[in-house]
Order: sequence, then C-alpha cells, then structure tokens
Amino acid sequence: MSKRDLQKYLKELTKNQLQDQILDLYDRFKEVKVFYDFAFNPKEDKLLDDFKTRVGKEYFPLGNRKPKMRRSVAQKLIKHFITIEVDPTLLLDAMLFNIETAQAYTQERTINQEAFYKSMLVSFRQAVNHAKYHGILSENLFRINRIVELAAEQNWMNAHEFAECLSD
Repeated sequence: MSKRDLQKYLKELTKNQLQDQILDLYDRFKEVKVFYDFAFNPKEDKLLDDFKTRVGKEYFPLGNRKPKMRRSVAQKLIKHFITIEVDPTLLLDAMLFNIETAQAYTQERTINQEAFYKSMLVSFRQAVNHAKYHGILSENLFRINRIVELAAEQNWMNAHEFAECLSD
C-alpha cells in the first residue's frame, strides 16, 4: 500500500474508527507503544541515566563479576534513542559516554581484539558526524579531543584514524 492509498483510506474512516485502529496498533506492536509512551512522557534524562548505568556495568560490573564488554548493548540503546528521536545533545552525550567508558576500561586493561578498536572507531565517527550535522560539535570539542588524545596515549591500533575523523 502506498502512502497516498493510506491517506485516502484514513480519510474515509470516522474519528471513532481511527481511534480504534490506533488503540489496536498500540496493543499489538511494542514499537507503537514505545513511541506513544515517549511522545507523551519524554523522560530523556532518565533514559540517559539508564543508558549510562547499563553501559557502565558492561565494563565495570558490580562485585567480582567479569566484564562482558558487549559493545552491542550500547549500540542497541543508541539505535533506540535515534528511533524515538531523543534530543541530539543527549544522544551525543550517550555516544561519547560509550567511548569514554571503553577508554576508562582500556586504561586499566589491554584489549587485544582488533574488532573492539574498529567498533570504537565506527562509534566515534558516528558521534562526530552527529555533532557536525546538528551543529553541536564546538560545545563538545573538549570531550571529543580528549577521546582522540586518550586513543593515542593508550596506543590504540587505530589512534591516528580517530584524529582524522575531525578533519573530514
């Protein structure tokens, strides 16, 4: 069904029929429920705090547990933030926090997996591009430059590529 056909169909519905359809979608599809829950009660700060807690536990779990360091946890949450259209500044904060947490971990322990460093570079590029696109690069330049410096200080295998991201 095309968008035009959908518009035509929706115009033919009464207000009550339209309300019933939206309520049915809300009940059937989790994504619709999440969208409406966020649209009417956007607790962005709470979402960001939850994000930071979850990412922090991936690298620095409580107790004697071994760190899982699953980069996919942060990526999944960031993708969710993009889907529900969280404020660009808060989204950038989450993106940078993810990389900063990984760097705090690698300051204590060395990671020999090339995939880890590649993933962090991809995340950094996304963060820098997001900041440039939304015009919030200058107010976050200190944090971004600090990430570049730490990558070099910690001898990350792709540290030079982090610096190149800013010149693109």
